[in-house]
Amino acid sequence: MTLSATHHALNFSDLTPREAYKVMIGTIVPRPIAWVTTVSPDGVVNAAPYSFFNCLSADPPILALGVENKPDRSFKDTAYNIRMTECFTVNIVDRANVEAMSVTAAGFDREVDELEMAGLTSAPGEKVACPRIAEAPVAFECERYLGIEVSSAREIILGRIVMAHVRNDIIDPATCYSDHERLDAIGRMGGNGYAGTLDYFDWPTPSAEDVLNGVRKKAATGGV
Repeated sequence: MTLSATHHALNFSDLTPREAYKVMIGTIVPRPIAWVTTVSPDGVVNAAPYSFFNCLSADPPILALGVENKPDRSFKDTAYNIRMTECFTVNIVDRANVEAMSVTAAGFDREVDELEMAGLTSAPGEKVACPRIAEAPVAFECERYLGIEVSSAREIILGRIVMAHVRNDIIDPATCYSDHERLDAIGRMGGNGYAGTLDYFDWPTPSAEDVLNGVRKKAATGGV
Protein backbone atom coordinates (compact mmCIF):
# COMPACT_ATOMS: atom_id res chain seq x y z
CA MET A 1 0.00 0.00 0.00
CA THR A 2 1.29 3.44 -0.94
CA LEU A 3 0.50 6.28 1.45
CA SER A 4 -0.80 9.20 -0.62
CA ALA A 5 -1.54 11.66 2.21
CA THR A 6 0.09 13.03 5.29
CA HIS A 7 -1.53 13.61 8.67
CA HIS A 8 -1.67 16.51 11.10
CA ALA A 9 -0.34 15.32 14.47
CA LEU A 10 -2.56 16.84 17.16
CA ASN A 11 -1.22 16.54 20.70
CA PHE A 12 -4.28 16.67 22.93
CA SER A 13 -2.21 18.06 25.80
CA ASP A 14 -1.72 21.16 23.63
CA LEU A 15 -5.42 21.57 22.82
CA THR A 16 -8.04 23.44 24.80
CA PRO A 17 -11.11 21.42 25.80
CA ARG A 18 -13.08 23.22 23.09
CA GLU A 19 -10.48 22.36 20.44
CA ALA A 20 -10.40 18.73 21.56
CA TYR A 21 -14.20 18.66 21.38
CA LYS A 22 -14.18 20.00 17.82
CA VAL A 23 -11.62 17.43 16.69
CA MET A 24 -13.62 14.59 18.22
CA ILE A 25 -17.11 15.52 17.03
CA GLY A 26 -15.88 16.24 13.52
CA THR A 27 -14.15 12.88 13.10
CA ILE A 28 -15.94 10.37 15.34
CA VAL A 29 -18.99 10.22 13.12
CA PRO A 30 -21.79 9.48 12.84
CA ARG A 31 -22.53 9.21 16.54
CA PRO A 32 -25.82 7.63 17.66
CA ILE A 33 -28.11 9.96 19.54
CA ALA A 34 -29.49 9.13 22.98
CA TRP A 35 -32.74 11.06 23.34
CA VAL A 36 -32.85 10.80 27.12
CA THR A 37 -36.01 11.15 29.16
CA THR A 38 -35.91 11.54 32.93
CA VAL A 39 -38.24 12.80 35.63
CA SER A 40 -37.37 15.13 38.48
CA PRO A 41 -38.14 14.33 42.14
CA ASP A 42 -41.02 16.82 41.76
CA GLY A 43 -42.46 14.90 38.80
CA VAL A 44 -41.35 17.21 35.96
CA VAL A 45 -40.43 15.29 32.81
CA ASN A 46 -37.20 16.24 31.05
CA ALA A 47 -36.00 15.27 27.58
CA ALA A 48 -32.64 16.07 25.97
CA PRO A 49 -30.46 14.58 23.20
CA TYR A 50 -26.87 13.42 23.79
CA SER A 51 -24.47 12.21 21.11
CA PHE A 52 -21.71 11.15 23.47
CA PHE A 53 -23.50 7.81 23.72
CA ASN A 54 -23.22 4.16 22.82
CA CYS A 55 -23.77 0.58 23.96
CA LEU A 56 -20.87 -0.99 25.85
CA SER A 57 -22.00 -4.46 26.88
CA ALA A 58 -24.72 -7.01 26.19
CA ASP A 59 -24.03 -9.16 29.27
CA PRO A 60 -25.01 -7.26 31.33
CA PRO A 61 -26.80 -4.90 28.88
CA ILE A 62 -25.11 -1.55 29.50
CA LEU A 63 -25.49 1.85 27.81
CA ALA A 64 -23.18 4.82 28.39
CA LEU A 65 -23.94 8.55 28.34
CA GLY A 66 -21.41 11.37 28.45
CA VAL A 67 -23.17 14.30 30.13
CA GLU A 68 -21.50 17.69 30.33
CA ASN A 69 -22.19 19.92 33.33
CA LYS A 70 -23.32 23.52 33.06
CA PRO A 71 -20.68 26.25 32.80
CA ASP A 72 -20.90 26.83 36.58
CA ARG A 73 -20.28 23.07 37.05
CA SER A 74 -23.79 22.42 38.32
CA PHE A 75 -25.63 19.38 36.98
CA LYS A 76 -27.79 19.55 33.90
CA ASP A 77 -31.36 18.36 34.45
CA THR A 78 -30.59 14.93 32.97
CA ALA A 79 -27.66 14.19 35.31
CA TYR A 80 -29.47 15.62 38.34
CA ASN A 81 -32.64 13.64 37.71
CA ILE A 82 -30.73 10.40 37.17
CA ARG A 83 -28.86 10.89 40.45
CA MET A 84 -32.06 11.55 42.32
CA THR A 85 -34.27 8.86 40.76
CA GLU A 86 -31.69 6.22 39.72
CA CYS A 87 -33.30 5.72 36.31
CA PHE A 88 -33.59 7.09 32.78
CA THR A 89 -34.83 6.07 29.34
CA VAL A 90 -32.86 6.28 26.09
CA ASN A 91 -35.08 6.91 23.08
CA ILE A 92 -33.65 6.44 19.58
CA VAL A 93 -34.06 9.34 17.14
CA ASP A 94 -35.41 8.58 13.67
CA ARG A 95 -35.74 10.93 10.71
CA ALA A 96 -39.40 11.68 11.48
CA ASN A 97 -38.50 13.07 14.91
CA VAL A 98 -35.49 15.27 14.10
CA GLU A 99 -37.41 18.53 14.47
CA ALA A 100 -38.99 17.49 17.76
CA MET A 101 -35.62 16.29 19.05
CA SER A 102 -34.06 19.67 18.24
CA VAL A 103 -36.77 21.43 20.26
CA THR A 104 -35.88 19.36 23.33
CA ALA A 105 -32.25 20.47 22.96
CA ALA A 106 -33.20 24.10 23.69
CA GLY A 107 -32.09 25.53 27.03
CA PHE A 108 -35.40 25.55 28.88
CA ASP A 109 -35.65 26.18 32.61
CA ARG A 110 -35.81 23.14 34.88
CA GLU A 111 -39.54 23.40 35.48
CA VAL A 112 -40.37 23.21 31.73
CA ASP A 113 -41.59 19.89 30.25
CA GLU A 114 -39.65 19.56 26.97
CA LEU A 115 -41.98 16.87 25.65
CA GLU A 116 -44.88 19.28 25.91
CA MET A 117 -42.87 22.00 24.16
CA ALA A 118 -42.07 19.61 21.29
CA GLY A 119 -45.63 18.28 20.98
CA LEU A 120 -44.55 14.77 21.97
CA THR A 121 -46.43 12.11 23.90
CA SER A 122 -45.19 10.78 27.23
CA ALA A 123 -45.72 7.04 27.75
CA PRO A 124 -45.22 5.60 31.25
CA GLY A 125 -42.27 3.34 31.91
CA GLU A 126 -42.95 -0.29 32.75
CA LYS A 127 -39.84 -1.06 34.79
CA VAL A 128 -38.66 2.44 35.70
CA ALA A 129 -40.32 5.55 37.08
CA CYS A 130 -39.53 7.84 34.14
CA PRO A 131 -41.47 7.91 30.86
CA ARG A 132 -40.45 7.12 27.31
CA ILE A 133 -41.31 9.08 24.16
CA ALA A 134 -44.24 7.35 22.46
CA GLU A 135 -43.27 8.70 19.04
CA ALA A 136 -39.73 7.26 19.24
CA PRO A 137 -39.25 4.02 17.26
CA VAL A 138 -37.17 2.46 20.04
CA ALA A 139 -36.80 3.14 23.76
CA PHE A 140 -34.58 1.51 26.38
CA GLU A 141 -35.62 1.76 30.01
CA CYS A 142 -32.48 1.90 32.16
CA GLU A 143 -31.54 1.74 35.80
CA ARG A 144 -28.50 3.73 36.85
CA TYR A 145 -25.61 1.27 37.04
CA LEU A 146 -22.63 3.52 37.70
CA GLY A 147 -21.59 7.16 37.51
CA ILE A 148 -18.01 8.11 36.68
CA GLU A 149 -16.96 11.72 37.34
CA VAL A 150 -14.19 12.10 34.78
CA SER A 151 -13.77 15.79 35.66
CA SER A 152 -15.67 18.68 37.21
CA ALA A 153 -17.03 19.34 33.72
CA ARG A 154 -18.34 15.93 32.73
CA GLU A 155 -19.81 12.69 34.03
CA ILE A 156 -20.13 9.34 32.31
CA ILE A 157 -23.34 7.57 33.29
CA LEU A 158 -23.73 3.84 32.77
CA GLY A 159 -27.24 2.46 32.64
CA ARG A 160 -28.39 -1.14 32.75
CA ILE A 161 -31.20 -1.83 30.26
CA VAL A 162 -34.17 -3.46 31.96
CA MET A 163 -36.80 -3.08 29.23
CA ALA A 164 -36.89 -2.27 25.52
CA HIS A 165 -39.79 -0.96 23.45
CA VAL A 166 -39.34 -1.50 19.69
CA ARG A 167 -41.99 -0.51 17.15
CA ASN A 168 -43.80 -3.56 15.73
CA ASP A 169 -42.75 -3.03 12.11
CA ILE A 170 -39.04 -2.75 13.00
CA ILE A 171 -38.21 -5.92 14.93
CA ASP A 172 -38.97 -9.61 14.48
CA PRO A 173 -39.44 -10.81 18.07
CA ALA A 174 -38.78 -14.42 17.04
CA THR A 175 -35.25 -13.68 15.77
CA CYS A 176 -34.60 -10.30 17.48
CA TYR A 177 -33.42 -8.94 14.10
CA SER A 178 -34.35 -5.33 13.30
CA ASP A 179 -35.01 -3.68 9.94
CA HIS A 180 -32.64 -0.70 9.67
CA GLU A 181 -34.66 0.82 6.83
CA ARG A 182 -37.83 0.94 8.88
CA LEU A 183 -35.90 2.26 11.85
CA ASP A 184 -34.33 5.04 9.75
CA ALA A 185 -32.15 6.19 12.63
CA ILE A 186 -30.28 9.50 12.60
CA GLY A 187 -26.72 10.06 13.81
CA ARG A 188 -24.84 13.21 14.79
CA MET A 189 -22.07 14.74 12.72
CA GLY A 190 -19.98 17.82 13.50
CA GLY A 191 -21.50 21.29 13.89
CA ASN A 192 -25.21 21.26 13.04
CA GLY A 193 -24.87 18.17 10.86
CA TYR A 194 -26.79 14.91 10.96
CA ALA A 195 -26.57 11.73 8.90
CA GLY A 196 -29.01 8.94 8.20
CA THR A 197 -28.34 5.22 8.48
CA LEU A 198 -29.93 4.36 5.12
CA ASP A 199 -26.49 4.66 3.47
CA TYR A 200 -25.95 1.00 4.28
CA PHE A 201 -23.88 -1.81 2.81
CA ASP A 202 -22.87 -5.33 3.81
CA TRP A 203 -19.21 -6.31 4.12
CA PRO A 204 -18.75 -9.74 5.67
CA THR A 205 -15.75 -10.36 7.92
CA PRO A 206 -13.36 -12.80 6.20
CA SER A 207 -11.91 -15.83 7.91
CA ALA A 208 -8.22 -15.83 8.77
CA GLU A 209 -7.74 -18.57 6.18
CA ASP A 210 -9.31 -16.45 3.43
CA VAL A 211 -7.01 -13.54 4.30
CA LEU A 212 -3.90 -15.72 4.30
CA ASN A 213 -4.89 -17.30 0.98
CA GLY A 214 -5.27 -13.82 -0.50
CA VAL A 215 -1.82 -12.79 0.76
CA ARG A 216 -0.25 -15.94 -0.70
CA LYS A 217 -1.99 -15.37 -4.02
CA LYS A 218 -0.69 -11.79 -4.25
CA ALA A 219 2.81 -12.93 -3.36
CA ALA A 220 2.71 -15.65 -6.01
CA THR A 221 1.51 -13.26 -8.73
CA GLY A 222 3.81 -10.41 -7.77
CA GLY A 223 1.00 -8.39 -6.24
CA VAL A 224 -1.16 -8.41 -9.38
